[in-house]
Amino acid sequence: MYIIKLNAIDSTNSYLKDLVSAATQKDYTVVVAETQTKGRGQMGSQWQTECGKNLTASVFKRILSGKISDQFYISMVVALSIYKALRAFEIPKLSIKWPNDILSANTKLCGVLIENVIKSNHLQGSIIGFGLNVNQKTFTNLPQASSMQLVTGNTYNKDEVLSEILTQLERYFNLFELNYFDEIKSEYESLLFRKDKPSTFQTLNNQNFTGIIKGVTETGLLKVWTEDDIIKTFDLKEIKLLY
Repeated sequence: MYIIKLNAIDSTNSYLKDLVSAATQKDYTVVVAETQTKGRGQMGSQWQTECGKNLTASVFKRILSGKISDQFYISMVVALSIYKALRAFEIPKLSIKWPNDILSANTKLCGVLIENVIKSNHLQGSIIGFGLNVNQKTFTNLPQASSMQLVTGNTYNKDEVLSEILTQLERYFNLFELNYFDEIKSEYESLLFRKDKPSTFQTLNNQNFTGIIKGVTETGLLKVWTEDDIIKTFDLKEIKLLY
């Protein structure tokens, strides 16, 4: 494992992606920054972080025999790894909000951005970026945001938190490489936020509807039992799960 620590960077994912494109990188090459000026999240969103308070990092994972159709399993592996790491620090009421946000109760602790390396129609690697709110106490205009410290009242050592996340990533990627896909998917689905509970969703047209999350497809579509009494599948771009 090779860890690069930086004081400030625009984006750890962008920095690591440049390293990967320039030369072959070691498996589990990690880039950690005290602050990001242009941290990115899902769907082009920006990740806000207070300098020195949180964990902003990216990890390069080589994929030896990946199929393009396996991409969402990587997302599940990452979500499960961070979930299990936070469990080790006794963070309460944890769940995974589809596709890979980590919540404590109804508040968001961690966001994930995964950029896969695909060559010749094969999955060859993955750049896994995550922003985990560790010791930050205030969030501007982010009512759903929280941190490990806010949830428990404890101050955490970021290096210890990173070490636990990397340990869990190695564990779950071992399962991935052994093709334990059913086990990964089953555990992921069991931890989904609001699974089997009536929930409100919003479409791209700002139309709300009620449904019940039943799980995900192998490619990451959300399976929702709708008011029509049928299970429909939705892409991340198609609906938003409201809190």
